[in-house]
Amino acid sequence: AEVARKRFSFEEIFLIQLDRMRERKLSETEPSFKIIKSKKCIAEFTNTFPFPLTNAQQRVIDSIIVDLNKGHPMSRLLEGDVGSGKTAVAAALSYAIVSTPPPNRKFGTLQVAYMAPTEILAEQHFESFIECFGRFNLPIGLITGSGAKKFPSKIFSTSSRQATWTKISKPQLLKWVANGEIPILIGTHALIEKKVVFKNLACIIIDEQHRFGVNQRQKLRKKHDVVPHLLSMTATPIPRTLALTLFGDLDLSLLDELPPGRKPVITEVVLPNGREAVYEKVRKELRAGRQAYVLCPRIDEPDPDKELAIQAKSVKEEAKRLKEKIFPEFNIGVLHGKMLPKEKEEIMKKFKDGKIEILVATSVIEVGVNVPNATVIIIEGAERFGLAQLHQLRGRVIRSSHQSYCFVFTESNSKKTLERLKALSTAKNGFELAEFDLQQRGAGDLLGVKQWGVSDLAMEALKNMPLVEAARLEAQLLIEKDFELKKHPELAQRVLQKTQRLHLE
Repeated sequence: AEVARKRFSFEEIFLIQLDRMRERKLSETEPSFKIIKSKKCIAEFTNTFPFPLTNAQQRVIDSIIVDLNKGHPMSRLLEGDVGSGKTAVAAALSYAIVSTPPPNRKFGTLQVAYMAPTEILAEQHFESFIECFGRFNLPIGLITGSGAKKFPSKIFSTSSRQATWTKISKPQLLKWVANGEIPILIGTHALIEKKVVFKNLACIIIDEQHRFGVNQRQKLRKKHDVVPHLLSMTATPIPRTLALTLFGDLDLSLLDELPPGRKPVITEVVLPNGREAVYEKVRKELRAGRQAYVLCPRIDEPDPDKELAIQAKSVKEEAKRLKEKIFPEFNIGVLHGKMLPKEKEEIMKKFKDGKIEILVATSVIEVGVNVPNATVIIIEGAERFGLAQLHQLRGRVIRSSHQSYCFVFTESNSKKTLERLKALSTAKNGFELAEFDLQQRGAGDLLGVKQWGVSDLAMEALKNMPLVEAARLEAQLLIEKDFELKKHPELAQRVLQKTQRLHLE
């Protein structure tokens, strides 16, 4: 039975690998814009950053420069721990693209599309890119479900006399994008819409790769005559077996180094009897002028009439309790997914400006929230989150050189739960945590893999590195000999069935 189980596991991984290898092989035959940039040229841009690049960032940028020069589309997955500086790499890649004129044209530049999963994250990248490219007055657009913005506007910031952004109509922004007048367009899923047309799209950058489906990635990429280069990025560390299987058509790069001066977060697992001591530590940080997040699993309190209602702290009630009983002297704000984009924007602005000292939120803050002065995060009901997600949430307070703290509150006394949460405080980085999560919980709970149409057998197999590597090697050898699987019609049919399910996620 064990041998049969292994055989079926191998087969399923093998079918996925065949699809990935074909995608990879196909991309190597397609034309793409050839971008020739020297390391010196890119260094002139990165030297304008207010911080030096880490060795890991420099290594990845060098790999990207080599890829861009090959004449076929780059396909690269960049895994970087929270706070490792992926945005700086994305900016360097964007500079290489937009400082290159289109072939046979003496005006205009090639274009970059930067896709993020949430409006908060898209806004964050828009602001970051204005900082990176502001001195060049390079036009940058932002398009989301709630509107469009353009930098630079003709209006100047009164304090610095520097150009700022302005809100514009979506049709106007799209007209400029189609004319090639906006070199960089940042957006959410809105970028995939049919009405978004680029003149010379040379590169797509996708942040938080695991939040987009294969089809969404391909949809944006394949509606162009010349296939754009692709950089997918994720701050959710992916176990190597999972990355090689599900993202096997992409080259893997790791940012495994934090910028200098960043101190590791002090993480404590807190049982119910330890609450008061933690609140005192938080009060001390707040009095020193710092800020804090309190994360809750729910927005509203559960319905008392429902027996099966999940008993977990809610954002609204916890904010009220903290204000009335624990921190009456501090301003407390609330942020959750049911709020309107404008309301979220206002709350985040108040938090960034220091008008709110404690932000009580759901996991909507998991990505794209960057407030360097926030040095404390309390995570309620931590047993309800995966380690990778807890690590992401903890990353909200690795944004400065101040010492930061993560207090993981749990109501559970289960030995397994406490052991899992303890891994959060002992693992050196997110990659170690991802491997621990894979062994403890299985691949199905990582990155929403169950949505990929992958069976439980295959998910178990993803814990077995030799099996994954063997399936990958066999797939590689077969695709080299028979790319279209003409000599293996039954296998071709099986791959089709498997990948149709795979691409529906």
